[in-house]
Amino acid sequence: MKMKRPAWAGRNYTLLTAAAVVTGLGSSGALIAAAFAVLAAGGTATDVGLVAAARTIPLVIFLLVGGAIADRLPRHRVMVAANALNAVSQGAFALLVLTGEPRLWQMALLSALGGTGQAFFAPAAEGMVLASVSGEHSGRAFAFFRMGMNGANIGGAALGGALIAAVGPGWVLAIDAAAFALAGLLRAFLDVRGVPPREPGHGLIADLRDGWREVVSRPWLWAIVLQFAVVNAVVAAAEAVYGPLVAQDHLGGPGPWGLALAAFGAGTVCGALLMTRYKPRYLLRVGALCVFPLALPSAALAVPVSAGALTGVMFGAGIAVEVFAVTWMMALHQEIPEEKFSRVSSYDWLGSLAMVPLATALAGPVQDLVGRTTALWGCSALVALLTAAVLCVRDVRWLRRPTETVPAASPAGAADAADEAPAEAPGRGASAEAPAQAPSAEAPGQVPVTGLPAPTAPDDVTPR
Repeated sequence: MKMKRPAWAGRNYTLLTAAAVVTGLGSSGALIAAAFAVLAAGGTATDVGLVAAARTIPLVIFLLVGGAIADRLPRHRVMVAANALNAVSQGAFALLVLTGEPRLWQMALLSALGGTGQAFFAPAAEGMVLASVSGEHSGRAFAFFRMGMNGANIGGAALGGALIAAVGPGWVLAIDAAAFALAGLLRAFLDVRGVPPREPGHGLIADLRDGWREVVSRPWLWAIVLQFAVVNAVVAAAEAVYGPLVAQDHLGGPGPWGLALAAFGAGTVCGALLMTRYKPRYLLRVGALCVFPLALPSAALAVPVSAGALTGVMFGAGIAVEVFAVTWMMALHQEIPEEKFSRVSSYDWLGSLAMVPLATALAGPVQDLVGRTTALWGCSALVALLTAAVLCVRDVRWLRRPTETVPAASPAGAADAADEAPAEAPGRGASAEAPAQAPSAEAPGQVPVTGLPAPTAPDDVTPR
């Protein structure tokens, strides 16, 4: 007798999860390698920040275009093309480091190509993972997806730090290039026969205007996007620029820093495991409270604490940010229509990343002006103050998880669901102080994960 597969573990879900694990293994180590490649070439803190900013600038510029395109073209094809561009750019970066003395402008240019690929990948990816599972299991499926991806980040960061110390950053960048190529191959085998044809749009500008209306009509959405425009920027500056410098000066080099990043990944796995069981009624209230611990890593680097203490702080921050990630995903999953999801997520990503290039580029000059310790304490204070401010928004405190479900189809997972029970999707969320809205049968999409620094996020995570 054929065993019935879980509703959240069909073919497309399995392929997407495997691809995320592969890129997590490669990218988490490559993120450390890029910083140390710049330092090994004689770069300064400012140079590290400039290379990080070079990746983010095209990401910001092309995100809205990427979101509109992803709502028009088959999303899996956009994802595969973006993975191919990332593989080529990282491969060239690795070759440059391994065969000579890379120049700053060359590293910045290749980082910019990687950011361009990410700009098209990210909005397209938002409509895939959760569209491959039934709505009833979406929260659990997303948590398991995050567990696999974050588990890969643990091994990738720890292994990457060790490999950089042993053989140098070039080989770690080469591994990341191979990981992108393999991930693109896996995504090329997605079964999209059940995806209905896209309706013709009314033009790029009209599509972007429609997405903007969806964002500004929801106070909880634009408030958190504005919050993370600053939070992601200061966290990126702390972890992409100051972190490697503190590690080099006080912790013993890339090994301990890689271990600390691995501890963050371990925390996210534990947080995802927690969220397979914990289903808070007030999604964003719980999620916003869990943003406060993001202030702790910057404070720990400012002291600076020992490598062991920093590892513990990063572990706790990982647990907290993963709780936020899942609650944020569920809120977007409930509230945003699937056919507009990529456009809305592109604004979400744009808000989250808009200030990151400026923050990473200015991290070095700010350190020269006020000192590294003062800059890190400033990062910590901004995270805490903005999180407190966003909790003053009524819809953030009262948006709740619905308790009723209705039958729904899962377009991207239709082929997987042939031998499964009918899917159910949660209705749209409602304020605790207002009547519940009518349930929605629209298929959910994967959502970005707020709270992770842009320059340190692999292609399936990113800051939100």
